[in-house]
Amino acid sequence: MRLWLLRHAKSSWDDPEMEDVDRPLAPRGKRAADRIRDYLDAERIRPELVLCSSALRTRETLGRVLPGLGPEMTVRIEPSLYSFEADQLLDRLREVPGDVGSVMLIGHNPAMQELGSVLAAEGDRLDELRKGFPTAALAELDVPVGSWEELKPGSGRLERFVLPRELASG
Repeated sequence: MRLWLLRHAKSSWDDPEMEDVDRPLAPRGKRAADRIRDYLDAERIRPELVLCSSALRTRETLGRVLPGLGPEMTVRIEPSLYSFEADQLLDRLREVPGDVGSVMLIGHNPAMQELGSVLAAEGDRLDELRKGFPTAALAELDVPVGSWEELKPGSGRLERFVLPRELASG
């Protein structure tokens, strides 16, 4: 099974009074999300299911990357994914039906970094992921389990860890 973890792109802090859940993407975040969209399209990354936090910045990130994911997937925006706890995200992933072979989760740190760190037992850039998971970064894990409910710490391998700053701009 294949799991992609995508942290939301950089959000705006222009209004310090704004509720965290309502913060939109910053211009830099929009550019980074567009770079990731182009990468997803070029690499033909095609998740069957996209799970996205209900926060505005994750939904806006989803909106910008969606054209790069191909035409056929199910998208679910879920308030429970507005979480900073890796255990909560792992519990949600364990509920994914067994006939779904690939999932993209769009969420928040520190949960994304911790989830990737816990699930991956190995991978070339695993040490880098464990040190930080920048905004709009994408981690891809191969998780050779029979079903999502079998997902557990150390059950995966980090196949790639892509940072927007490493990608050429449009």
